[in-house]
Amino acid sequence: MTAPPPRISHPITGEPADPRVEALVNEVIGRVADKWTMLILEVLAEHGETRFTRVGELVGNISQKMLTQTLRQMERDGLVVRTVHPVIPPKVEYRLTDLGVTLAEAFCGVWTWAETNLDRIEAARAAFDARVR
Repeated sequence: MTAPPPRISHPITGEPADPRVEALVNEVIGRVADKWTMLILEVLAEHGETRFTRVGELVGNISQKMLTQTLRQMERDGLVVRTVHPVIPPKVEYRLTDLGVTLAEAFCGVWTWAETNLDRIEAARAAFDARVR
């Protein structure tokens, strides 16, 4: 029998984390760690409401199936709103919800951090690689 994973503490208070919050954090990290979700978040944050086909073009190198799956999961999570216009051919557009906007903003911090620390990370990697060889 395997032991349950260790409980995570709240990052600020150190108190045991609410299991529901812990589960949500793990799910959100898993979701945004998925490159397609991050790229779609970026596209919709930059372009606003965008047609399905245009989202795919702007993301680049994503299959229609993967685009559909990712957008559906984002819609389920409340990150995007899907609007179907009753025209022929069907016109489907997506836009970030307020929740999606706040998630995109949160991950802008990671982008900023990466820009600020790029040289330090590259130097650390080069030093490590030189030691390991």
